[in-house]
Amino acid sequence: MTTTHTPSDAVARISVGELIARFLEQCGVRTAFGVISIHNMPMLDAFHRRGKLRFVSARGEAGACNMADAAARVSGTLGVCVTSTGTGCGNAAGAMVEALTAGTPLLHLTGQIESAYLDRDLGFIHEAQDQLGMLRAVGKAAYRIRNPETALATLREAVRVAFTPPCGPVSIEIAIDVQALLMELPAELASVGVPSVAQVPPQAAAVEALAQRLLQAQRPLLYLGGGARGAGAAVQRLLRMGWAVVSSVQGRGIVPEGHAQSLGAHNLQKASEAFYATVDAMLAVGTRLRSNETLGYKLQLPAKRLRIDANALAQNRGYSSEYFVQGDAALTLNALADRLEGRMQIDPQLATDVQRTRAAAQAQVDGALGPYVALKRAVEGIAERGCWWVRDITLSNTMWGNRAPALDHPRAGVHALGGGIGQGLAMGIGAAVANAAHGLGRKTLVLVGDGGLMLNLGELACAVQEQADLLLIVMNDSRYGVIKNIQDALYGGRHCYVDLHTPHLAQLCASMQVAHFELTAPEQASAVLQQVMPLRGPVMVEVNMAAWGPFAQHFAGPPQKP
Repeated sequence: MTTTHTPSDAVARISVGELIARFLEQCGVRTAFGVISIHNMPMLDAFHRRGKLRFVSARGEAGACNMADAAARVSGTLGVCVTSTGTGCGNAAGAMVEALTAGTPLLHLTGQIESAYLDRDLGFIHEAQDQLGMLRAVGKAAYRIRNPETALATLREAVRVAFTPPCGPVSIEIAIDVQALLMELPAELASVGVPSVAQVPPQAAAVEALAQRLLQAQRPLLYLGGGARGAGAAVQRLLRMGWAVVSSVQGRGIVPEGHAQSLGAHNLQKASEAFYATVDAMLAVGTRLRSNETLGYKLQLPAKRLRIDANALAQNRGYSSEYFVQGDAALTLNALADRLEGRMQIDPQLATDVQRTRAAAQAQVDGALGPYVALKRAVEGIAERGCWWVRDITLSNTMWGNRAPALDHPRAGVHALGGGIGQGLAMGIGAAVANAAHGLGRKTLVLVGDGGLMLNLGELACAVQEQADLLLIVMNDSRYGVIKNIQDALYGGRHCYVDLHTPHLAQLCASMQVAHFELTAPEQASAVLQQVMPLRGPVMVEVNMAAWGPFAQHFAGPPQKP
C-alpha cells in the first residue's frame, strides 16, 4: 500500500539562527542586547521574525555587553549579548572582563566570517586572528558552532558552564553561513530549559568540623560576598541565634542593610576594624576578600577565620583561614545552622556593639563628604521605596555609593566591580529594561561621573529609544577627579591629562529628548530628586561640582595601609 504524505506530515526545518532564538526562548530569556551587523544578521533576523525576544539595539558592543550583564544581575536570569565578528566582537572585551569579575551568567553570541575562509589569514572583512583565543581570555569559556548537528549541544553546554559556580560569561561564535543552514527542528528542543546545574553539597563531616570550631564562639561574625546571594534564608537563621554580619560590596542586600545586627558594607572603616578585634570567629562566605575592600589585604580581620565557598580554589586566597568547607552557600549555611541552633551562647552585647560600630563608620563616611552629604541623604530618601542602585567608577561612588543607600535585596546593587569607568549608563539601561521585562517593580538609579559618561555617551540615545526608566545622576567636575587626587598625593600636584572638555549637558539632553535638571547647591538635592522620581523614561540630574565645592577629604585611590 502506498502512503501519501500531506504537507502537515513534513518535518519542520529551521535555520541555525532560528534554533538559537528558540533555544533562548526556552531558557526564559526575554531580552537580548547587541548591535546588528553583516555577520550576525541570520540570528537577528530570526529574533525579529519570531517576535518573542525584545532586542535592544545598543550603540556599541561594549555597552550592549554591559547591558546584558546588568540585566542578568538584577533578574537572576541568563544575560544575552549579540555582536558581530572581528572588531565588533573585540569591542565587547572589556565588558566581558567585567561580567567575569562579577560572576555573571551571560551568553555572548558573536558572528564569524564564512566558514570556507575561517582561520586562513586572507584578510577577509571582519576577520580576527584567533577570535576564540581572545574570547577565552576575557570570559569563562568560548565555543564555535561548526554545523547544525552540534548547534543545540553547544548552546546547552555554554549555558551550563555560564551557570556553574563560579558563574561567568561564555561566548559562542557562529560563521554566517552556518547561521543560515537549515536543519530539522530537534524534537528535544521542546523540553529544553536552562540546564540544571547541581549545587555543590558540603561534606557532612566538614560541616560538623566547622560547627565544632564555632560552638564556643561568643561573638561570631558572618562576612558575606556575592557568592552568598542565594543564601538569605540560611543567613537569617544565624542572625536569629545572635550572629553579626558584614558584607562585601558585591554581597550587599543579602541581609537588608537596615537590620540591627548588620554593618552593611562598612567593611573597612576604622570603627569596623576596631570591632573586628572583638570578634572571636569570622566566617567568610562566597567572598574573595578583594584588595580594595581590605586595604590591600592588610585590613586586620578577626584572628580566627573560617571560610565557605563553592570554588575549592578560594581556600586561603587573600587571607589564610583556619578551616575551609567547599559547598554551596545556602546548603552549607543551612547544614551549619542545623548543628548550631540552640547550642551557642552568643554575647547579648554583640548586637549593640554592631549598631554602635555602624553609626561610627557611617559618621566617618559622612565626615569625608562635606557638602555632598546632602546628596547622599537625598538618595537615601528616594531609595527607601526600593531601587536598583547602579554605579560607575566615580569619586562619589567610592566615597559613599558603595555603602549607601541601604539596600534591601540581594540583587539591588549593580556596580563596575572590575574598576572600569564608563560602564554605569549602559548597566543602568540593562537594569531598567530587565526591570520592565520581568515586572520587578523598582526604579533604576544610576550614579556616574562626567568622565565615565563620555565613554559610552551614545548609549543615552539607546536609553531614549528604549524608554528605559532610569534616573541618571551625573557628578560633573569636568575632570577625572580620582586621578587628579592621586596626582596631588603621589605626583607632586602635577596635573596632566585629567581635565576634560564636557559638553553642555542641558543642551545635550534637549537634543536627545531627555529631561534634565541641574543641582547648583546642596540644599536643592532632596526636593529635586523627589520631584523627578515619578517621571518615566531616562532623566538626568547633573550635579555641578564646581558650584558645590570640594569634598571635605581627598580620595586618592583605594585606601592602603602603610
